[in-house]
Amino acid sequence: MPRYVLLLNWTEQGVKNYKQTADRAAAAKQAFEKKGCRVTDCVWTLGPYDLVLSAEAPDDETITGVSIALGALGNVKTTTMRAFSEDEIRKIVQKA
Repeated sequence: MPRYVLLLNWTEQGVKNYKQTADRAAAAKQAFEKKGCRVTDCVWTLGPYDLVLSAEAPDDETITGVSIALGALGNVKTTTMRAFSEDEIRKIVQKA
Protein backbone atom coordinates (compact mmCIF):
# COMPACT_ATOMS: atom_id res chain seq x y z
CA MET A 1 0.00 0.00 0.00
CA PRO A 2 1.22 3.53 -0.65
CA ARG A 3 2.74 5.29 2.35
CA TYR A 4 2.12 8.83 3.55
CA VAL A 5 3.47 11.26 6.11
CA LEU A 6 0.96 13.62 7.71
CA LEU A 7 2.21 16.76 9.44
CA LEU A 8 -0.33 18.04 11.94
CA ASN A 9 -0.70 21.32 13.79
CA TRP A 10 -3.17 21.88 16.58
CA THR A 11 -5.84 24.46 15.96
CA GLU A 12 -6.96 26.79 18.74
CA GLN A 13 -9.60 24.19 19.62
CA GLY A 14 -6.98 21.43 19.67
CA VAL A 15 -4.74 23.37 22.03
CA LYS A 16 -7.64 24.10 24.38
CA ASN A 17 -8.37 20.37 24.52
CA TYR A 18 -4.72 19.25 24.79
CA LYS A 19 -5.49 16.84 27.63
CA GLN A 20 -7.44 14.64 25.18
CA THR A 21 -4.68 14.50 22.57
CA ALA A 22 -3.81 10.82 23.15
CA ASP A 23 -7.49 9.85 23.06
CA ARG A 24 -7.98 11.85 19.86
CA ALA A 25 -5.00 10.06 18.29
CA ALA A 26 -6.51 6.68 19.18
CA ALA A 27 -9.84 7.74 17.68
CA ALA A 28 -8.06 8.93 14.52
CA LYS A 29 -6.36 5.55 14.16
CA GLN A 30 -9.76 3.86 14.31
CA ALA A 31 -11.21 6.30 11.77
CA PHE A 32 -8.31 5.57 9.41
CA GLU A 33 -8.90 1.82 9.76
CA LYS A 34 -12.61 2.20 8.95
CA LYS A 35 -11.60 3.74 5.62
CA GLY A 36 -9.08 1.02 4.78
CA CYS A 37 -6.01 2.96 5.93
CA ARG A 38 -3.52 2.21 8.68
CA VAL A 39 -1.59 4.56 10.96
CA THR A 40 1.84 2.97 11.32
CA ASP A 41 3.25 5.58 13.72
CA CYS A 42 2.08 8.65 15.60
CA VAL A 43 4.50 10.93 17.44
CA TRP A 44 4.19 14.28 19.16
CA THR A 45 6.96 16.65 18.15
CA LEU A 46 8.70 19.89 19.04
CA GLY A 47 9.21 22.46 16.32
CA PRO A 48 6.94 23.61 13.50
CA TYR A 49 4.55 20.61 13.76
CA ASP A 50 2.74 19.27 16.80
CA LEU A 51 2.31 15.70 15.57
CA VAL A 52 3.61 13.53 12.76
CA LEU A 53 1.71 10.48 11.51
CA SER A 54 2.97 7.76 9.22
CA ALA A 55 0.17 5.96 7.44
CA GLU A 56 -0.67 3.57 4.64
CA ALA A 57 -3.67 3.95 2.36
CA PRO A 58 -4.95 2.24 -0.76
CA ASP A 59 -4.56 5.42 -2.84
CA ASP A 60 -4.21 9.20 -2.79
CA GLU A 61 -7.96 9.75 -2.91
CA THR A 62 -8.59 7.67 0.21
CA ILE A 63 -5.88 9.34 2.31
CA THR A 64 -7.10 12.74 1.12
CA GLY A 65 -10.63 11.95 2.25
CA VAL A 66 -9.42 10.72 5.64
CA SER A 67 -7.27 13.84 6.05
CA ILE A 68 -10.21 16.11 5.22
CA ALA A 69 -12.43 14.26 7.70
CA LEU A 70 -9.74 14.54 10.38
CA GLY A 71 -9.39 18.27 9.80
CA ALA A 72 -13.16 18.73 9.85
CA LEU A 73 -13.19 17.68 13.52
CA GLY A 74 -11.53 21.01 14.23
CA ASN A 75 -8.57 19.95 16.38
CA VAL A 76 -5.82 19.83 13.76
CA LYS A 77 -4.79 21.12 10.37
CA THR A 78 -3.05 18.57 8.17
CA THR A 79 -0.37 18.53 5.51
CA THR A 80 -0.22 15.16 3.74
CA MET A 81 2.77 13.99 1.73
CA ARG A 82 3.26 10.82 -0.32
CA ALA A 83 6.27 8.87 0.92
CA PHE A 84 8.36 6.39 -1.08
CA SER A 85 10.41 3.43 0.12
CA GLU A 86 13.93 2.81 -1.13
CA ASP A 87 12.68 0.18 -3.58
CA GLU A 88 9.97 2.52 -4.88
CA ILE A 89 12.38 5.39 -5.42
CA ARG A 90 14.80 3.09 -7.27
CA LYS A 91 12.00 2.20 -9.72
CA ILE A 92 11.09 5.86 -10.09
CA VAL A 93 14.69 6.83 -10.79
CA GLN A 94 14.95 4.11 -13.44
CA LYS A 95 11.95 5.65 -15.22
CA ALA A 96 13.41 9.16 -15.16
